[in-house]
Amino acid sequence: MAKTNDAADSQYDSSGIQVLKGLEAVRKRPGMYIGSTSHRGLHHLVYEVVDNSIDEALAGYCDTVTVIIHGDNSITVEDNGRGIPVDMHPTEKLPGVELALTVLHAGGKFDKNTYKVSGGLHGVGVSVVNALSETLKVWVKRDGKEHYMDFMRGDTTTKLKVLGSVKPKETGTKVYFKPDAQIFTELEYDYATLATRLRELSFLNKGVTITLNDEREGKERAETFHAKGGLQEFVAFLNAKQKPLHPEVVYFEGEKDDIGIEVALQYNDGYNENVFSFVNNINTHEGGTHLTGFKSALTSVINKYLDKSSFAKKDKDLKLSGDDVREGLTAVLSVKVREPQFEGQTKTKLGNSEAESAVKTSVNEFLAMYLEEHPRVANIVIDKALSAARAREAARKARDLTRKKSALDVGNLPGKLADCSLSDPAMCEIYLVEGDSAGGSAKQGRDRMFQAILPLRGKILNVEKARIDKILGNEEIRTIITAIGAGIKEEFSLESVRYHKIIIMTDADVDGAHIRTLLLTFFFRQMPELIDAGMIYIAQPPLFRVAKGKEEYYAYDIAERDAIAARMGLGEGKTNINFQRYKGLGEMNPDQLWKTTMDPETRTILKVTLDDAFLANEIFQTLMGDEVEPRRVFIEANAKFASIDV
Repeated sequence: MAKTNDAADSQYDSSGIQVLKGLEAVRKRPGMYIGSTSHRGLHHLVYEVVDNSIDEALAGYCDTVTVIIHGDNSITVEDNGRGIPVDMHPTEKLPGVELALTVLHAGGKFDKNTYKVSGGLHGVGVSVVNALSETLKVWVKRDGKEHYMDFMRGDTTTKLKVLGSVKPKETGTKVYFKPDAQIFTELEYDYATLATRLRELSFLNKGVTITLNDEREGKERAETFHAKGGLQEFVAFLNAKQKPLHPEVVYFEGEKDDIGIEVALQYNDGYNENVFSFVNNINTHEGGTHLTGFKSALTSVINKYLDKSSFAKKDKDLKLSGDDVREGLTAVLSVKVREPQFEGQTKTKLGNSEAESAVKTSVNEFLAMYLEEHPRVANIVIDKALSAARAREAARKARDLTRKKSALDVGNLPGKLADCSLSDPAMCEIYLVEGDSAGGSAKQGRDRMFQAILPLRGKILNVEKARIDKILGNEEIRTIITAIGAGIKEEFSLESVRYHKIIIMTDADVDGAHIRTLLLTFFFRQMPELIDAGMIYIAQPPLFRVAKGKEEYYAYDIAERDAIAARMGLGEGKTNINFQRYKGLGEMNPDQLWKTTMDPETRTILKVTLDDAFLANEIFQTLMGDEVEPRRVFIEANAKFASIDV
């Protein structure tokens, strides 16, 4: 996206900044504004500053953004936009740049005349970054001068001053900040996390050049992201580890009811659906009305094309479902909405009703025309969808033959499930336990009132490589689906989930890690709503028991084990201390399993969250997919980080 507008075309000065006061609250409750004070919140600071630069790009005034990670994990973000206004605000009597950096919700994105659309999830902007930074410095090139200010923990320390003159057309903003150690529990930036988001932004804003430069000792590297083809390049990148069924990425761009709509899609020979949706550059991983409109249009258009094609005579009784037409689909939907309304668990679900009809109508018109004009691609898509439908129908008939009730009917609970007494899902939890022996210990050690146990035999099917008929043909997977009670794919209903905590409990060895990965792959591909709702957890059984006489402690790693031993052996040597290394859950008796891993008062469980669906999809494809070469490259690059238990 090149710089297309002249600064004189649109008034952008401090009068365009609207104010909603209250920055003090940010330092008191930072999680409300950036999500957390750990890894996620730390990176959110960078996104907030970059979002301002991208807003300038969306308005046509910026085409270059540079992000630098300095040696001390401080950050610089620089762009060649118009520069934050430096004139005095008419009512607040402060320079625009100081207002934007010291007052919450003060920014051009709150004035419809300044930006038609703007990114940033909460619109809290750089003021929050300033409040949560030990120090922040800003340089603004504008009106032939370079201006400077600096701040400490949100307070102005150097008032706006002019450093010197620059060329009249030389404009832009540079922001330097160092996250506050008093606020954040994590202070080290992850290069891959930032690179993923910046790459994503380059795809979503074609023509913008974004550079990421890491200056930290031993980690020096730099990448430049520039996608001339925008979403088409995005889909090609997502499909890089797959085998596309048609060479061309189908692309459409348009506007309907003042909503900008961009769609790119391509089918591959896999069985999974990878559809990513964005609103004003925000990844709406919970979906929303725009995604509903896209899916509805896709299903409708392909079914209408099928009815008119020669395929209809062979499969006249088959009606393609949404799951059928999206098997093997990789697509990116990006919409620009003036006033987006977000809802859902993480406020990443679009609620604007007008977006659904706009997307549905536009995609309907474009896709119907595209399929008519490209019969070869249309036939490939139809053939793929029909193949999926036949597999789905075969799976349904097989279930009906083997059971009087559907395999997914909650009324027919699996025999090896030890259910709990309570019926309120919010109070109940289910442990998916590796092996019958550990399952037996868990059944004896649990609190029967609210804890259910489902033992799993061996390794479940790798769903990354399987179609729905094979998935539902796997007994262990069918048992899990039945026990949870919510169905899968289009039949899934979050309201029908029988347990609001689904806890994966496997041995602390390589096999246990593999089983855990297979289960996470299953939930990510077939029941992602459970992850979005925060219902998937991983149990953390101890690795060691350290005992001396009647005194015993449990350790979760070697360092903790040694620290406990040192404490217990003070003054007496370590001769009487017994160490037990647990190789499997079955080695613990029921009381020990309860005390260490199942008692809500003393256990540690990890909640599985999905911060970046795009990155998660790439990792699952790499580690669990058919292609061997990407997996080999990943293992070679990351082997040094592996924790191997020999």
